[in-house]
Amino acid sequence: MSINFHDEKNKHTYAARTADSEWIKLINRYLGSKPGTALDIGCGGGIYCKALSDLGADHVIGMDFSESNLNGARENCRSYGNISFVQGNALDTGLPDETADMILERALIHHIRDLDKCFQEASRVIKSGGLFIVQDRTPEDCLLPGSESHLRGYIFEKYSKLISKETERRHSSSEVLKSLSAYQFELIDEISFWETRRSYQDVQELNLDLLNRTGRSILHDLDDDELQDLVGYILEKLSSKQGEPLIEQDRWTIWIAKRRNR
Repeated sequence: MSINFHDEKNKHTYAARTADSEWIKLINRYLGSKPGTALDIGCGGGIYCKALSDLGADHVIGMDFSESNLNGARENCRSYGNISFVQGNALDTGLPDETADMILERALIHHIRDLDKCFQEASRVIKSGGLFIVQDRTPEDCLLPGSESHLRGYIFEKYSKLISKETERRHSSSEVLKSLSAYQFELIDEISFWETRRSYQDVQELNLDLLNRTGRSILHDLDDDELQDLVGYILEKLSSKQGEPLIEQDRWTIWIAKRRNR
């Protein structure tokens, strides 16, 4: 029962958080001067559209294939006058050539099998010298062991049946680098980054977040009974943290690249 991104009941599942402050500091180091027009492809609930605006973008275009996600994003970003949204997808944005000064594709490419076509489209719509930021998990990122901060690891400890599905949809670093080079992107940096996903007041707040499958598409592959068992397993692992705050982190790989001059 994979997540249905078009279901209106899921429109807030990727809009409930704010961007990690350390992520903002990291990205800011690469932006240089004001980024002009920023395009967030696969914008989900608009979390990173707001971050790009706060980082100085004159205009942010949030694009998603799901109208439900866009409805949630519009609500989330309603106080930002320089953010607009358009329905589209990473393989065929429908935007004119050289629309964007920078492009962000965060947590997107694991939904896409044709990485070449994805990066070819990005290469078309970004300006010469434009910054292209791709962020996702490699198979190695996904299978790090669980801990009180890396809660996602417990999912695969409990349900090894999910490992193959998770890793098969992830692209290796070598695949990403090959496609970037093929479509006129010059790699600036490749970073392993621990990003704070969310802070919880206590395990009860975490319990509710897990049961709601908030922002974790892999949890939609479990039925309700399996999810209950998983939550019990994680809470048992965290039994020593009763009554204490928790900070959940995920490890990502971030590729920073620049579009070569045409």
